[in-house]
Amino acid sequence: MTRGRRPRYLLAGLVVVLAGTAGLASAFDGEQTFQAGTYVVSVEGGGGSQFNLEGKRDQTGLEFWNTGVRVSVIPWGPVGPSILRGALEVGLEPFYQRYTDPVDAYFAGLAAVGRYHFLSLGRVVPYTELFLAAGGTDLRVREIDSDFTFLLQAGAGLSVFVTDQLAVYAGYRFQHVSNGHTDTPNRGFESHTGVAGVSFYFR
Repeated sequence: MTRGRRPRYLLAGLVVVLAGTAGLASAFDGEQTFQAGTYVVSVEGGGGSQFNLEGKRDQTGLEFWNTGVRVSVIPWGPVGPSILRGALEVGLEPFYQRYTDPVDAYFAGLAAVGRYHFLSLGRVVPYTELFLAAGGTDLRVREIDSDFTFLLQAGAGLSVFVTDQLAVYAGYRFQHVSNGHTDTPNRGFESHTGVAGVSFYFR
């Protein structure tokens, strides 16, 4: 398959998924699924690669994969008007990131995660999120060399509810890694990443 055809196949697949869920949208009650006190357990994985945000003359060019399990709660239930109506999810996520090229290294830590779900489209639920983690690492590259680091992510994505309690999701995350000047060097680095996962909602 040529590179030029891949985006068209991906777009066609997304259209098929959305079309398949459109007929179910009227049967989905987001007000019930996202009511206050609902718990959410999510299992996710993803990966990405470093990019040169600051235009430095040299960078390591890291590639990696990651995984995590998030336990969350919906604290207040749906709020807001019209297309902005949604529900906040807050939780904690043990998170592991494995660097695979050009070095073999890891990050392992605990993240606080906030995700806002937009509920006006039925079973198709867009979201935005913020992810703040701290943990240990053995990554030793020109951008960072320390035993402790912060890993920050911000992104957006789309969940599709297969049932009222089960959703699959995929999205984009912008990632920044830095030790917060607790050690040197601390040039830090940024990455484009993708994520996919499944979430279970229960009371």
